[in-house]
Amino acid sequence: MNLQLIGDLVTAALVMRVFGGDVLALLRRAAAAGVRVGISELHQGHREGKR
Repeated sequence: MNLQLIGDLVTAALVMRVFGGDVLALLRRAAAAGVRVGISELHQGHREGKR
């Protein structure tokens, strides 16, 4: 391993340590939005079927 690679790995580890929680929060929000859209589509299809 050369020093450049070690520096890159340390930098990546620090970035993940600092921003990891924010990334997880954004992924959770995106997943929740997807679930809401899916439920909305299910309800919309259910209402159209009753007409």
